[in-house]
Amino acid sequence: MADHPHPETSAHRVPSPRDHDHDHDHDHGHGHGHGHGHGHEPGGGGRFRAFAVRMGHLLTPHSHDSADKTDAALESSSRGMRVLAVSFAVLAFTAAAQAVIAALSGSVALLGDTLHNVADALTAVPLAIAFWVGRRVATRRFTYGYGRAEDLAGIAIVVIIAGSAALAGYEAVRRLISPQDVHALGWVAVAGMVGFLGNEWVARYRIRVGREIGSAALVADGLHARTDGFTSLAVLIGAGGTALGFPIADPIVGLLITVAICSVLRDAAREIYHRLMDAVDPALVERAEHILRSVPGVRRVGSVRLRWIGHALRAEVDIAVSHELSLVEAHAVAVEAEHRLIHDLPRLRAATVHADPDGPAGVDHHAALVTHR
Repeated sequence: MADHPHPETSAHRVPSPRDHDHDHDHDHGHGHGHGHGHGHEPGGGGRFRAFAVRMGHLLTPHSHDSADKTDAALESSSRGMRVLAVSFAVLAFTAAAQAVIAALSGSVALLGDTLHNVADALTAVPLAIAFWVGRRVATRRFTYGYGRAEDLAGIAIVVIIAGSAALAGYEAVRRLISPQDVHALGWVAVAGMVGFLGNEWVARYRIRVGREIGSAALVADGLHARTDGFTSLAVLIGAGGTALGFPIADPIVGLLITVAICSVLRDAAREIYHRLMDAVDPALVERAEHILRSVPGVRRVGSVRLRWIGHALRAEVDIAVSHELSLVEAHAVAVEAEHRLIHDLPRLRAATVHADPDGPAGVDHHAALVTHR
């Protein structure tokens, strides 16, 4: 299958004009570049906004033009910004309360947990910048837009997590070497519980929305917050051990918190690495192939390539159609293939469909490209 379009075959991706708004009796005479305003996002059932969107589809014309594509991207980024603003406020309050108690008590376990919460709050900054940058429209230099800014933000998040792990580990080791008394154990326990509740709420919020809008960086940040919550519970263990006469329990818990942070670091780094390397879930590729095979006129499905651009998917696919079809007919098959992909593949915003003639026997339609592969 070809990686490059050819003049004699159909189905190059072209931008849709503004008058491409249409009801479900789709007229594809103007090309097949669709934005996808449906918001195929898992979860969120029963939420008011989802209900409003569904009602909007019933009351307004069904549109697939470039404005819809921009609106969907802006909506995803807006949701991400709301998540970051709310979670930053919650974590900032949690970290401030813990910092006061950590200073009064001298608990290194609570200090490590506080540092972790501060780091988690700070990760909202690069993500907010990424979502803001991602709203910018594509240019002739950045032809795919600015969605990759989220992956760069993911790298910044990994660095912040690594820094919090290093500082927490250093303080724990220092306290093991030079033990100090821990005071106000009851307040330390309260601070640990506050940290758990705040982080678990933020984690659920970030992970849910991150998965709904397809943001790996936001999901990674949510996983970070979740582990912060469990490390906050470890502060309770340290306080309990100290109350029972084992002062070394506090720095030991601090070390355990450091290990937990390193575990989150590994998971977050792996998630961001996959995005930077254009990795996708193989199940998505299989689903795309199944969708293409179901399109009338598609005889075979060639290569299927998917990649994430920020929190949106883009596809490049090859299909084979009868060589007896006219250019217009082959183009119509490619249009329908793209249309079904955009509708049925979650978070797919755009697809380039290349149609190859299937036959006649013994003819290689890409002979000129053999040396380039």
